[in-house]
Amino acid sequence: MIENSRSESYAAAGVDITAGYKAVELMKTHIARTLTSGVVSDVGGFGGLFALPEGYAKPVLVSGTDGVGTKLKIAFLLDKHDTVGIDCVAMCVNDVICCGAKPLFFLDYIACGKNIPERIAQIVAGVAEGCVQSDAALIGGETAEMPGFYPVDEYDLAGFAVGIVDKDKILDNKTMEEGDVIIALPSSGVHSNGFSLVRKVFDVENTDLVSPIEELGGKGLGETLLTPTKIYVKPMTALFDAVKVKAVSHITGGGFYENIPRSLPDGFCARIKKSDVRVLPIFNLLAKTGNIDERDMFNTFNMGVGMSCVVAKEDADKALEILRANGEDAYILGEIVKGEEKVQLI
Repeated sequence: MIENSRSESYAAAGVDITAGYKAVELMKTHIARTLTSGVVSDVGGFGGLFALPEGYAKPVLVSGTDGVGTKLKIAFLLDKHDTVGIDCVAMCVNDVICCGAKPLFFLDYIACGKNIPERIAQIVAGVAEGCVQSDAALIGGETAEMPGFYPVDEYDLAGFAVGIVDKDKILDNKTMEEGDVIIALPSSGVHSNGFSLVRKVFDVENTDLVSPIEELGGKGLGETLLTPTKIYVKPMTALFDAVKVKAVSHITGGGFYENIPRSLPDGFCARIKKSDVRVLPIFNLLAKTGNIDERDMFNTFNMGVGMSCVVAKEDADKALEILRANGEDAYILGEIVKGEEKVQLI
């Protein structure tokens, strides 16, 4: 097929069709890692087919879409492309699970200035790793070579996830009460939000991204910033199965002030002591280097908390036990109180 489909005219315009076929061949081994029992189709068709699992009385599909954003600029500068796919998956599946759903499958979209098959395969390797961490199948995607639109060494990456939840098990924040406990699940770093500000503060195009920095535990700035977004699917799924979870917030762009209120009913407020937040060193360095005030930091970044959930006070110890047994160093972040302010950082 590769030999028969080559177009000299299209190649002269900057699009190499054969590179796309080669990229698909290279990524197949990565995609194979993600296959689950629901996958019906093979890679290369016009659509990805997935059979809904049994055992759901009233199955509801849940979808989420997102991209990696300008964090990709760090990947370009370091010429490291095998982790940003994890970010892409994480930004989607971490949203999907906020209603109590379990991810089923994922599709990606890669747009590039020049299709370099080996680089595309590295990107998809990251996507596949994110899917493995999410128990989701990578059932399709698209690679678009767009010369003249993107620089030859750059690309954009986005995707979407579809999950499933029984209608009767969709999280209901109407059960929230004063005195309920907010639990924090730590982030792995900046995740994939606020990078326009990050890049400006550190002037990444003109800064040494490799040399170790003491404040970052001896890691380089680039390595720290490129740390993939943590995926919370497995620990949260275990929690859903064992404890009544009343609300979940994925802490992304907008930080605490925008994301936590999205999971709270009217009349309730999340009261959090700033001293209880386990702020990661990268955020202290960001604030110091950019002279960013505390409120802006909490209103832009996750500050070390990638996800939060609300449970009844009597369920808090069990919730912490389950999350810790599933690899999360979870801790109590705050409590629910009555009030219209939505978030109180005291």
